[in-house]
Amino acid sequence: QVQLVESGGGLVQPGGSLRLSCAASGSILTIATMGWYRQAPGKQRELVATITWGGLTHYADSVKGRFTISRDNAKNMVYLQMNSLKPEDTAVYYCNARGTNISYWGQGTQVTVSS
Repeated sequence: QVQLVESGGGLVQPGGSLRLSCAASGSILTIATMGWYRQAPGKQRELVATITWGGLTHYADSVKGRFTISRDNAKNMVYLQMNSLKPEDTAVYYCNARGTNISYWGQGTQVTVSS
């Protein structure tokens, strides 16, 4: 089992920045990829960004150039730096850990972009 705990969400004005953190614990060696997903009200959960333990990253087109995913293997942490935030980035952001035939989710953290 892997436990994921997100933090760092909140209310920010358009154009502002936030940094999300995800602390992973448990059977970390079973995990190949960590990522961030988000779900806005009335919409399906969508991928935001992923990163492998080797450092390969992937971003949704909607966040390229604005968001950066990173990780600290020594601390079992994954981060999402979000810059130039837009109202359409408002959503609950979920941390995900994925391995072979396994997938774990955090409880989510709310990000609201509004003036």
